[in-house]
Amino acid sequence: MTTLSTPNGGLRIALSRAWRQQRTKELRTRFGPEYERTVERTDGRRRAESELRAREQRRERLDIRSIPPNERERYVAAWRQVQASFVDRPALALQEADALVHDLMRGCGYPMNRFEQRAADVSVDHPYVVENYRAAHDVSVRAEEGDAGIEDMRQGLVHYRALFEELLDVDRVSDLREVR
Repeated sequence: MTTLSTPNGGLRIALSRAWRQQRTKELRTRFGPEYERTVERTDGRRRAESELRAREQRRERLDIRSIPPNERERYVAAWRQVQASFVDRPALALQEADALVHDLMRGCGYPMNRFEQRAADVSVDHPYVVENYRAAHDVSVRAEEGDAGIEDMRQGLVHYRALFEELLDVDRVSDLREVR
């Protein structure tokens, strides 16, 4: 039996450390800013990495799919209507954007559990826009409570659009960018 004080034990420790460092690097690369957010929220790298690996495993069990072209056109048309309605009814437009993103997520195959679980699921495939989803959701909640101004709601709509485009895999077409 080999103990940790033998050369082989030292090799095992070195290999284990190298493996952990590689896994950390892979998770940082895959999750981008979501990695750092999770480390801060969970108070530690090991817990964060465990959570991110659990998200990956959960995601592997989901049947996430692309939206077919004919449905994509329907979603784009619906988004244009949401944006057009913002000028006259910003709070309602924000609610409609939330509902449209919800519908799109369901169409892609994401389970529609509580918000934090949805955000965690989305973070595996879309780590660079999940923070937009969180920000948009926050504005939506504040708008429902009457605690969001028009600029807040405009920004919320912009955040929803970022996730919408990513989920729909829309090239950043100009006709989705009317609200600035």
